[in-house]
Amino acid sequence: MGTAKLSEAAGDGGARQSTMTRQAPEAPDRDIPAAGGERNRTRGLSRSPAAEALAEQPCYKPLWVEEPARRRRLPDPVREAAVRAVLIISVTLIQAVVAFLCTMAGSWLAFPMVLSSVASTVVATWAVLDVWVTRQVWNQRNGVVSAPSSTARALRRERRRIRREVRAAERRQERIRRRGGAGQLSHP
Repeated sequence: MGTAKLSEAAGDGGARQSTMTRQAPEAPDRDIPAAGGERNRTRGLSRSPAAEALAEQPCYKPLWVEEPARRRRLPDPVREAAVRAVLIISVTLIQAVVAFLCTMAGSWLAFPMVLSSVASTVVATWAVLDVWVTRQVWNQRNGVVSAPSSTARALRRERRRIRREVRAAERRQERIRRRGGAGQLSHP
């Protein structure tokens, strides 16, 4: 932190003087202001109290910068299946490591652990297939946004057209009822 200078004094006939010069301690990171570093550098200058208060305040950078996502978020059912698969796969890997270590140690637990690892491998394979199937089903039902010839998009368009027609027919019927039956050919 501090540096010591040894200098020869010219007028003392070779006597040595030791002078300590203190430097401001450096901050471990560029973002964090050094303790007392700013104050020591500005002591000799005369400043207004407002400028002094500004100089005393530390300037912090944000911890992170928000960036737009490169890819869209997975649909909820697909994400749930993926989380489930990751958890099952991690448990399977832990079981495989324990089975290996028990086998190396010659423990009685090795055989049951190997059997459970095999069973977990089957379940993990099923979980991965579940993610794939769930993703395919979701894409088929909701359509792929990027494909212009998507079948699901045409189906949605057709459903919207039918809903509009039904709403228009309901509005017409409501208008006829409000007018007291006027416009109908016969009254029951």
